[in-house]
Amino acid sequence: MIPDLTVIKAGTGVLTKAADGTLDRAALVHLVSAISGLMDAGHRCLFVSSGAVGSGVSALGLTEYPKDTATRQACAAVGQARLMQTYSSLFANFDVTIAQVLLTADDLGTPLRAGYVTDTLRRLLTEPRILPIINENDSVAVEELKFGDNDMLCVRVAKLAGAKRVILLTSVDGLLDPETNALIPEVSDIEGVFRHVREDKGRFSMGGMASKLSAVKFALDAGIETHIAHGRHPERLSAIVAGHGISTKFSSSGITDGA
Repeated sequence: MIPDLTVIKAGTGVLTKAADGTLDRAALVHLVSAISGLMDAGHRCLFVSSGAVGSGVSALGLTEYPKDTATRQACAAVGQARLMQTYSSLFANFDVTIAQVLLTADDLGTPLRAGYVTDTLRRLLTEPRILPIINENDSVAVEELKFGDNDMLCVRVAKLAGAKRVILLTSVDGLLDPETNALIPEVSDIEGVFRHVREDKGRFSMGGMASKLSAVKFALDAGIETHIAHGRHPERLSAIVAGHGISTKFSSSGITDGA
């Protein structure tokens, strides 16, 4: 749909402070600067941002991620407004206008509804200084309406938009070998790499590496180059897009015949 489209996803652990779940403004400034730099270089970007629930946690006086649905949705309702206000202010410094797109799984559930989303994204992406920021509509999305997590939301939107690549930003450099803790720079067999998964969920983060690998497989099946990279080092984004940055790269040629 759009040449050289990159979909970037940042998780809650990247955007909020581990101590209390509040938005980490310094991390956001760094990330906003890097994404704006890609846009300045002529790349079209979509940004899938977690953090709505996490950014609403402190407003409700909570000390950890809420477990009940009503409180999660209340946190999301407060936190989404806070999150977008912050993004709007920060991106304005780089002459970038943000566009909020909130989705539930139902919105992509039929060709007709998915077509409406596609049309909206296509129109937004024709504007070089507008950045669509996508999140699950957590204030209304109960279990049967959810994508699962924002990793899956990201890759489903990437397929819908015809993206060239997906970059999943997390709290590590990429997929790490559990024996040596060394970065695995490239993966040629997504099925075989599931043995490297280890539990890495934080108090304020929903998605672990297992969910990321499931999302990666979905993207690869759609022919989309995918990376897992460190969200606290967004200055690496330009090098990743150029093909030589620090990340774990999964290419669509890595799909096995049985995948």
